[in-house]
Amino acid sequence: MHDAIGFSSSETGANFTMEWYELFQLGNCTFPHLRPESYAPFWCNQGAACFFEGIDDSHWSQNGTLEKIGEVTGNQFNDMAQWVQDDNSTGIYYETWTVRSDPGPNATVWFESYDCSQFVHRTYRKLTELGAKLSSRSQTNYTKIYLYSGEPTYLGNDSAIFGQPALKNLAEDIRKFYHTFRPHQSFVDFTASLLEAYTQVVLDKSFYLYYNFEYWHLPMKSPYMQITYEEVPLP
Repeated sequence: MHDAIGFSSSETGANFTMEWYELFQLGNCTFPHLRPESYAPFWCNQGAACFFEGIDDSHWSQNGTLEKIGEVTGNQFNDMAQWVQDDNSTGIYYETWTVRSDPGPNATVWFESYDCSQFVHRTYRKLTELGAKLSSRSQTNYTKIYLYSGEPTYLGNDSAIFGQPALKNLAEDIRKFYHTFRPHQSFVDFTASLLEAYTQVVLDKSFYLYYNFEYWHLPMKSPYMQITYEEVPLP
């Protein structure tokens, strides 16, 4: 469920890990908090690349794949590091969901996720642009979480929806939807929320997506949601 890139210096032997994280945990990036003092949902969905010393070899070997896929020069590494800073400044929000029209190969992708695996893919493409040669003996698979819907309907941003009396019903509907997914529920409340989520998403075929500061309504369709482990080849 998590992906990262490791670097090892051939001169010093120093190891480093670079990965893109949800800064306030996955649940907070996927669903907002509803606060009594704020009418609009409060999102803690920031994400950023983190670079730190060391590679946890045992963790990656036991829970996934740890493999050398290429070599880069010092100049290529420095250029990539500058690109990472620029990428951090432009893509600052974590997005869990990939939204597609259906599971088929010719499906329309309505929204792309913006998560740890997407950062790895972007970095691989950048390294290739800089001249690095990447290859893998293993199949490069990644976890994806899909929602399936018909064509989404644009609803507006926070101020448009939660600051306009004319859209009070829509605002209340969005708050009610996200209340189902609130954190820190008791077992009884959690059970009731699961039933409510099933009613909203499967029976009512409705999902509210927050993407780049804006709300969209998804008319959900079967199979509604799917978690896959699929191959994305190296560039």
